Amino acid sequence: MAAKNGEVDRAERALVEQWRDMLALHARTQCELDRVLHRHGLCASDFEVLDVLAESAENAACSYRLQEIAERVHLTQSALSRLIARLEKDGLVERGLCAEDRRGVRVALTGKGRALHGDVLPAQRAVLTRMLAPSDAS
Repeated sequence: MAAKNGEVDRAERALVEQWRDMLALHARTQCELDRVLHRHGLCASDFEVLDVLAESAENAACSYRLQEIAERVHLTQSALSRLIARLEKDGLVERGLCAEDRRGVRVALTGKGRALHGDVLPAQRAVLTRMLAPSDAS
């Protein structure tokens, strides 16, 4: 029985170590994204919203409901509302009423937002490539 408990303990420790490694990688990547994007007046969450909206424009949807964005960028509704308000104030997005549900709000990129996204996209993708590439420590 002791051997079985030892195996469980090792497996559990390995699982926890894997989890902590994932958290550390996320934190390092988030910090690096914030550092690089700050040069463009954005943080990682700002860019993530612009990226989701740019993706919707490619798919001809042109806009997303706030709830749909919240699900994609993993922010609370209130945090996302504040972020959207800031992006709107900066002229990067625009809000409008949802045609299907007059209580809903749709968000779309402006021309300025689309241009900034295009300018910053290569830098953001370079950080992701560098930070998330498999390590050579085999």
